[in-house]
Amino acid sequence: MLYHLLYPLHVDYSFFNVFRYITFRTIYASITALLLCFVIGPWLIRELGSHQIGQTIRRDGPERHIAKEGTPTMGGLLIVLAVVIPTLLWANLTNSYVWIALFVTVGYGGVGFCDDYRKVIRKNSKGLSAKAKFASQILLAGAAATMIYMDVGIQDKVSIPFFKKLNPSLGILYIPFIILVIVGASNAVNLTDGLDGLAIGPAIIAAGTYMLFAYLTGHVKIANYLQIPYVPGVGELTIFCGAMAGAGIGFLWFNTYPAQVFMGDTGSLSLGAALGVVAVMVKQEIVLVLVGGVFVMEALSVIFQVFSYKTTRKRIFRMAPVHHHFELKGWAEPKIIVRFWIISIILALLAISTLKIR
Repeated sequence: MLYHLLYPLHVDYSFFNVFRYITFRTIYASITALLLCFVIGPWLIRELGSHQIGQTIRRDGPERHIAKEGTPTMGGLLIVLAVVIPTLLWANLTNSYVWIALFVTVGYGGVGFCDDYRKVIRKNSKGLSAKAKFASQILLAGAAATMIYMDVGIQDKVSIPFFKKLNPSLGILYIPFIILVIVGASNAVNLTDGLDGLAIGPAIIAAGTYMLFAYLTGHVKIANYLQIPYVPGVGELTIFCGAMAGAGIGFLWFNTYPAQVFMGDTGSLSLGAALGVVAVMVKQEIVLVLVGGVFVMEALSVIFQVFSYKTTRKRIFRMAPVHHHFELKGWAEPKIIVRFWIISIILALLAISTLKIR
């Protein structure tokens, strides 16, 4: 919006020429998202608390979590707002990639909101049924996948990290592949959201990493130099990722240990889906497994735990997801959180190295 209002003025006032630069608009999208969190956050937390929209704690989990009972949840509303508003303000709104990213973010945020609403306000401990939740996710991802494949016309080739010439073409199977990436990323972040700041930290790191990927992929000279796929126009997603990183940092201010607010499914599902759809559009889908390694580890710990228990009646971990395993081993919550953040930073650096190690 600001881009469309102010950039045309560069004809008369040269200062407004800065609005043509993606880097400039990304910086201010990040700052806008951060400031929105600082302004809206305290009010939202008070409102959630006054309406008794608090977290219900599972009694079969670690005992120390019982003290968190009643902490305001559904704080993901703050994240979604702080991503969407700056993107609308600073991005080029004629860009299809931006609208697809916003569609997925808001859509998955809506699914998460419905789930949180039923759990917290309607006092239905199960929230949305697993079938309804999963079906909604698939439908939204399917719509996004169709738009990406048919309307935007991104090549159906998949980039394999570390291999310059290995780019298999999936054809029409690229659509279910996109659905798998978006739904998988969304649920992986959702499973990670179990400790104060545990999910938002790696999400910030992943958003920052894909902010770099989006810029490089949308820059023809740099993309050709690095021998990565060049996708015209996808550079505008740099602004979206910048807003996501800024929103994450702003939310972390209130979510850091001990948390004043939890993101709930509203935040975790939307963040994961946003990362997934960006990964697809910047042609770095497989790298998401590395960038979001913490999310993958958490999701796999649940899968392995369930599989092991159903087949052998034995548990691999004391409790899944794996962060609860470390809690039950006696690790302090802040230690688990910070160590997972450190792992995320290392994995992000390895992911960035794939741009040169090919």
